[in-house]
This record gives sequence, C-alpha cells and structure tokens, in this order.
Amino acid sequence: MTKENLILLADAYKYSHHKLYIPGTQHIYSYLESRGGKFDETVFYGLQYFLKEYLQGTVFTKEKLDEAEVTLKEVFGRNDVFDRSRFEYIIDKHGGKLPVRIKAVPEGTVVPVRNVLMTIENTDPECYWLTNFLETLLMQVWYPCTVASLSREIKKVVKRYYDDTASAAAFGGIDFVLNDFGFRGASSVESAGIGGSAHLVSFSGSDTIAGSIFAKRYYDAPAAPGLSIPATEHSIVTMLGEPGELEIFKHVLNTFPTGTIACVSDSYNIFRACEEYWGTELKEQILSRDGTLVIRPDSGDPIQTLLRVFDILMNKFGFTVNEKGYKVLPPQVRVIQGDGISYSSIPGIFEALKKAGISAENLVLGMGGALLQRVNRDTQEFALKCAYAEVNGKGINVQKMPVEMDANGQLQTSFKKSKAGKLKLVKENGAFKTIGLDEAPQLDDLLETVFENGEVTKAWSFEAVRQAAAL
Repeated sequence: MTKENLILLADAYKYSHHKLYIPGTQHIYSYLESRGGKFDETVFYGLQYFLKEYLQGTVFTKEKLDEAEVTLKEVFGRNDVFDRSRFEYIIDKHGGKLPVRIKAVPEGTVVPVRNVLMTIENTDPECYWLTNFLETLLMQVWYPCTVASLSREIKKVVKRYYDDTASAAAFGGIDFVLNDFGFRGASSVESAGIGGSAHLVSFSGSDTIAGSIFAKRYYDAPAAPGLSIPATEHSIVTMLGEPGELEIFKHVLNTFPTGTIACVSDSYNIFRACEEYWGTELKEQILSRDGTLVIRPDSGDPIQTLLRVFDILMNKFGFTVNEKGYKVLPPQVRVIQGDGISYSSIPGIFEALKKAGISAENLVLGMGGALLQRVNRDTQEFALKCAYAEVNGKGINVQKMPVEMDANGQLQTSFKKSKAGKLKLVKENGAFKTIGLDEAPQLDDLLETVFENGEVTKAWSFEAVRQAAAL
C-alpha cells in the first residue's frame, strides 16, 4: 500500500492547536477507552496495523512537508494557521521519526468498557502538539476493535446454542459457523482488510481474502487464517433457466465429487430444490459423497424459510438424534443462511431451531454488511482524551466533566466524563481496573510500550491475538 502523507492525516482544526495550547505547554498525555455502547466488553485489536503502516520509521520528510503546505494553505485560506517549522523541527531533530510513546494493552485482550486501552504522550517537550495531532488516525482503531468485539459476541451466542443442542463432536466446527461475506459491502479495500482480519480473531470462515492478507502482513500469520470452500452464485445456477436448474445442480456435484461445496438453491423455488432435486433426484449421489453439500437459501424470512427447509431435508435424508436429544442431518448435508444475518437476528434463528428440536450443528451463517459495515465509532463509544499535561514544568491532571440535561430536563453528569491523570490498567482479583499510574504499586501495569520514537517496540502474532480473545 502506498504510504499516505501523515502530515495531512489529521482533522483540519488540529493544525491550529500548537498555537492554542497555553504558552509553556511541554507535555500532553492522552488515553483511549471504549466508554460503553452495545457490548459490555471490547476486544482490543488493530493498533499494530496503524503503527506499522502509518507511524513507524521516517514519516515526515521535506517533500511531504512541501506537499502538505500547499494543501493546508488552500484549506485555511490564510498563512497564520499551519506552521511548517513544527514539522521541520521533527525532520531536523528526529530524522522525521515521531517523538511519541504509545502504550497499549496486548492485542486480543478482552477488556470491560470504561477502561484505558491505550495511552500516547510526546517524548520531546517541543512536540507537545503532536500527541493529539495523531488522534485522528489512531482513533480509527475503533473499527477493528468493534468488528472483533461484534464477531466475538456472536461466537458467544453460537456457543450457547452449541452447549444446549450440539453434540460434543460438532464443537470442532464452531470456528466456521460465522463466515465473512462482507468484502463487497465494505467501504474500501482497506476497510475489508482491517475488518476482515478482525473477524478472523474469533472465526476461521471467510470469503474476504483481504482479511487474511492483513493478518499475514501486519500480524505475521504464517498462513491465511480465513478459509473458504467452492460455492455457486445465482449467475451459475440460473445459466440454463428454471428448467435447467437440476442439470446445473448435477454439474456442481460432478465438478467437486469430494469435499465441502455450497450451492445457492433459491433461484426459483428453494422448497422444490430441497424436496425434488437435492432430496430425491440427487439424494443417492449426495449421500455417497466423501464430503458435505451445503444448501443455501438466500431470500425470504430466515426463520420460516429455515424451518421449512430443515423439515424437508430431514424427511428426505433422514436424521439422527444426538446425545442432547436434537436432530442432526447426515454429515453429507448442511445448510448455510447468508441473507438477513446480523447480531440481532442470529439468536432468534438458533432459538427457533432449538424449539423445533433441530441441533445448531446443522446450520452455518454468512454475514456481510452487518459484520463489516453496520458499525460505527459509537457502537462501543470510543474516545481519545487528554488526561495529563505539563506546563512550565508543572504536572496537571486534565479532565472533562460535562453537565448535561436528561430527557426530563434534569441536570446530570454526562457519560462523556473523562479520566484524570496518568493511568494504568491492572487486574485485581481477576477483574480489570483502571487506576492512577502511582496507585497500587504492587499491581503490574498491563499496558505495554508498543511504539517509541518512531519504532514499533512490541508486536503481537495473529495466533497470540486469537488466543488472548478466545472464549
């Protein structure tokens, strides 16, 4: 990927801040937290990508400064906002490397909301403005953290229904229950890579190859962590029109006589496809295969469609009853639901199967836009705030405490109240807790220095991330 000009990767208003901080400011220390939101805990993941791709090494050069100066003068229409000497100082004194220190919780760590996840501070008093200048870019870590958290929360739901209804032997397949179908719905190739790799922290099924590339490139995954199978789309199945659907199905089975293959089956009539084609004409071929046919409905109400599909398939192919008393199709037949899948719809689908006596192990899911795109910074209420400063050699604990009006017109302290002072994240009696840096010296700070003065000082392997986030 082409390196962007970091001098231009900040919100425009930040270029005035070097003048707006009170004279004598030498040190700015800020922290990142998830202030709350949809889930009670957050998976910390993705910072390493931003450090390696944007921050490490020589990032400020005279050429980039010249380019930035032209744009910023156009943006502001005046000459007294952007001060190139601030960047020239870093080029001359630090060789264009960033004089900041970033500490963070190990990637993959699952931390309850309202705890510090990362801190950043300048290491050169002349560069006090740089700490929060980098907020714009570093704040984008909200995205991989949120996708990783969403994916893991879905895994909790899946595991709950596996615990209730699936046989012990089926648990090996739990990593493939949720498959990432989100590449085409992502806002960019970069989003697909970042978000796609975040999904792979908890699951192994993915059609978003960009996610595997990110995991290999930035987290040293030895091989692609996202795995997939041959599968049809409607353009294949509809090639011979409705009368030729059966012939296409035969061709699909003949082309891949072994292994797992998925076939979309709702082009015309999903119920006829299951009853007459898969369940009658092709039944013996399917049952004699060394592998699994995964039948894919792709329209209609997911719950009603799936209940009818499973009813037909179990009538046609038979079923066994596992040790928990739930029905399981023969291993040669499974179903994938890839339409209408979201965090809110998944529990209802598995609950309906459970009530119908159908084991969760019969179904896998594909999730697209709702996985990689239907999230934003407020999903987990991410914020990066200044908590400590030094002015003329004097340390100051910095904090915001907004008073707001609730819906009844009563004054209250906002949830946006920030933390004050230098912080550390500790574990006490097995629970995470954010405290002052000088508090409880007997408890180790879980934040580790991951970046200092232009160099990545600590990196995590993708396997280590997965282990840290494991349920």
